[in-house]
Amino acid sequence: MRNGSMPASAAGSPTRLRPIVAWRWTAWRFGGALAVAAVLVGLCGLAAGSEGWSFAWIDEWELVWSIRAPRTLGALLAGALLGLAGAVAQGLFRNPLADPYLLGSAAGAGLGVVLVLSAGSLAGGTIQLAAADGLAQLGLVGAAFVGALAGVSLALALARGAARPMVLLLSGVVVGVLLAALSDLLMLLSPQAMRGRQVFLLGTTGFLGWDSVRVLAATLALTLPLAVCFARALDALVLGEHSATSLGVHLPRVRLLLVAAMALCTGSAVAQTGLVAFVGLVAPHLVRRCVVVTHGALLALSALTGGVLLQAADVAARSLVAPQELPVGVLTAVLGGAYLLALLRRRVQA
Repeated sequence: MRNGSMPASAAGSPTRLRPIVAWRWTAWRFGGALAVAAVLVGLCGLAAGSEGWSFAWIDEWELVWSIRAPRTLGALLAGALLGLAGAVAQGLFRNPLADPYLLGSAAGAGLGVVLVLSAGSLAGGTIQLAAADGLAQLGLVGAAFVGALAGVSLALALARGAARPMVLLLSGVVVGVLLAALSDLLMLLSPQAMRGRQVFLLGTTGFLGWDSVRVLAATLALTLPLAVCFARALDALVLGEHSATSLGVHLPRVRLLLVAAMALCTGSAVAQTGLVAFVGLVAPHLVRRCVVVTHGALLALSALTGGVLLQAADVAARSLVAPQELPVGVLTAVLGGAYLLALLRRRVQA
């Protein structure tokens, strides 16, 4: 003190850095645990088949490589996209109940699928949801993706951009109800498409192949760095819109880019797996309950958590009632709903 030096706590070196190092180390440990879980669940996915579990991969190498491997990896990537989209939605709208489907993407994807199925049946031929029918599957995937992006675009058009989040949320609700009603109307005109729509609404990973893996991986490689780049803006938005603006955040541009990234994540995942419920909503909640992190780490950890959740649900869907297979969206809905109910009950009791 006589030489004009400051104490360590005032300088901020050891004492102030200790909490930062602690939570960063906790985040790294949590991420490492998720990575190990993804590898272990992935090995289970390679072993899970319609006739039970088998680790004789040498004898079944062609089956493992052509069917089980892309399905397991595709489930991981699709869940990662949903987890990332859920974290972006909750940070962008400052609402812990926000999920990737709130801007009309789910209803738009469903309408696109129903349009393809109805057009096929009205033309005299029935489009079946079968893995062997590659052309029909590509048509359904493309229609779901375009429909999801169209639903979000319509919500943005009604809200006149992303500058007003509450107006955008209300527009997403209106668009979702409208597109769902149009989908139901088409089902009345073409009841043959009911089965295909039901499979899409329940969610399935049965049609994931290496082409799907490439599309999902490319989408994740594009959207995850984009979302992380705006993580500091999400951190500033926690303090309020006025505080974020005073810190130099251009909120209209940030919101528009993040909504575009969220729509791209959701559209790609929904196009490949259908409507998988609760993964995008639960994944950020699990991360927040386990670690205290800023949005930069939250986005990455939510993506990894969502991937592990959907990967585990896919393995369970194949194994619980083998040789039959459960819809993976039903499992995620049951487990995610049970988790949120338990969380709500704890908060009420507290």
